[in-house]
Amino acid sequence: MSDFVMTIAGDSVPAADSFGVINPATGDVFAHAPECTREQLDAAFDSAAKAQRDWKLDEAARRSTLLSMADALMAAAGELAPILTAEQGKPLAEANVEVFASAIWCQYFANLETPAQVIQDDAEAFVQVVRRPVGVVAAITPWNFPLTLAFWKIAPALLAGNTMVLKPSPYTPLTTLKVAEILRDVMPPGVVNTVSGGDQLGAWMTGHPVPRKVSFTGSVETGKLVAQSAAPDLKRVTLELGGNDPAIVLDDADPAMVSRAIFAAAFANNGQVCSAVKRVYVPESLYDQVVQAITVEAAAVKVGDGTEPDSKLGPINNAPQYERVKELVADALSHGATATTGGRAMERPGYFFEPTILTGVTDGTRIVDEEQFGPALPVIPYREIDDVVERANGTHFGLSGSVWGADPERAAAVADRLECGTTWVNTHLALAPNQPFGGFKWSGVGSENGPWGLSEFTEVQAVYRAKEGTDGLNLSTGGIYS
Repeated sequence: MSDFVMTIAGDSVPAADSFGVINPATGDVFAHAPECTREQLDAAFDSAAKAQRDWKLDEAARRSTLLSMADALMAAAGELAPILTAEQGKPLAEANVEVFASAIWCQYFANLETPAQVIQDDAEAFVQVVRRPVGVVAAITPWNFPLTLAFWKIAPALLAGNTMVLKPSPYTPLTTLKVAEILRDVMPPGVVNTVSGGDQLGAWMTGHPVPRKVSFTGSVETGKLVAQSAAPDLKRVTLELGGNDPAIVLDDADPAMVSRAIFAAAFANNGQVCSAVKRVYVPESLYDQVVQAITVEAAAVKVGDGTEPDSKLGPINNAPQYERVKELVADALSHGATATTGGRAMERPGYFFEPTILTGVTDGTRIVDEEQFGPALPVIPYREIDDVVERANGTHFGLSGSVWGADPERAAAVADRLECGTTWVNTHLALAPNQPFGGFKWSGVGSENGPWGLSEFTEVQAVYRAKEGTDGLNLSTGGIYS
């Protein structure tokens, strides 16, 4: 891989120090990324603040730029996807999808209408509610979908009139750094500044005096630290954190159909999806059939290097997560669980783990109660609907969940009882740029995507214009125009 640089004020910026980036399919360092210094971070935020003065004034230019960004991303997919596969591990076809999804998010927000809301227009006054940009945004993105989740932040933030300093995960910085280079030709300098580094860089960003907003996607533990760091300066925050999504199978479901669909939703990106299915509840009457069917799916899937054309699942992205999955599976097995397939690391270089289906587990086992974020899925029997809903909700998490059954109205009635940001009926992981995404409880603060996500990058402003001939008093409400 060629050298990678940061982008600050539209310029290529190297660093005196660098850190290695590991290919998870081999476990070896294959490239290096620059280690941003505190002075370079100051320069990035200064550049963003200066660029925002003009950027916020021309909405038409912002929309046009977003469309140009989409075109540039799609044109560069052939260059970007191999970098993404090398650093993240996902199959090359899925890496291409991630690049194109990023472009789609740019296109959606470029065309999203944002009308002001008129709340009064009479003889006394004209009053409307408008949205103003917050200013400079500090954005910190994760390693599972480093490009797509960056553009979940970039596209709405830019449309709203903000500028940004963006930090990708140190496990997957390269594709983001390369995108920043590509977009220099279509974006004014300083609008998006991209830096790279470790956890300390993230702490510097959230505590920095310039940004007025922090948008973070990652773990619950880090999200809490982000919130603490942002609080003294009253920075606005959006936190998209972990999930432990339940899938509830009803007693009228087709075991073969739901098993195929749930397997796909649980093992997408090798289980490394915040809103993937993480635990499956199945009625006792269907339990054996569902376990058998989903075991067949897991045993048959091809696991391999993402560059191999027939690979459907790649490696776990990084060593700490690999160790965590091994630990959770071993803990379940030591407490009486059975792996109907899988259950161990694969004997090959890299961070490969066999797709694993676990039975003989229930609530109270770590792999049920915690977020595994990897290719291991517990399948749990239940008897009563009220009991399974209580168990599904009995967690600090509340990102999403799904209910599966032949009667969609009945399934929807059960889904309505789930305490989470998104519920699905007879599907899972159905995400779109016009659909809000966020979590209840520890799964997050705020929403991303759609007009709801756009509003997270704005402040509400009331604009009150007294009509000619009035004295500015609004006695009906007790308000005074000043």
